Amino acid sequence: MLDEKELVAALRRRDAAAFSQLFAAYSDKIYRLAAGLLENEDEAEGVVQDAFMRLIERLDQFEGRSKLGTWLYRVAYNLSMDRLRRRRPLLTLNDGDDDGSLPIPAIYTDWRAAPEAVFESSELTAELDKAIATLPDSLKAVFILREKEGLSTGECAEVLCISVGAVKVRLHRARLHLREQLAAYFQELV
Repeated sequence: MLDEKELVAALRRRDAAAFSQLFAAYSDKIYRLAAGLLENEDEAEGVVQDAFMRLIERLDQFEGRSKLGTWLYRVAYNLSMDRLRRRRPLLTLNDGDDDGSLPIPAIYTDWRAAPEAVFESSELTAELDKAIATLPDSLKAVFILREKEGLSTGECAEVLCISVGAVKVRLHRARLHLREQLAAYFQELV
């Protein structure tokens, strides 16, 4: 396995093994991000292909100020958002008028009372995926990158070109939204 600098140097030399290493490390992650945002597997596969094509075409523009993986996530995010804009031309990614207050959940369920087996069930995973699909795009992107892909708050901010504080607020709002969406599911269990 090549380290980051060696990998970039090998990619610039058009080393096929380096490209294979990068593809193996990030193709599934980029696919999950795109699939989560676009909710369409075919389009997500297209984003993966386009992201790696863009890498090949524009590797000389990579300055190394961020990790190569973060750069790839950013490319995939931008490609996904472009596809969403073409699909929904009036889509806005701004949070709108933000008075600093956070929404208060209409339904509150204490999930601690739910049996542990529920948290490991495929049924819960399906319910969670449905709830994630209802998130606004700006919240969905942060949630997928942070919670599903495991990026740090700083890396999420870099990928999305927003502040660390904005990532934290959006992640909190996403969690509140998901908590409310899943409340009815958990009430049936308790």
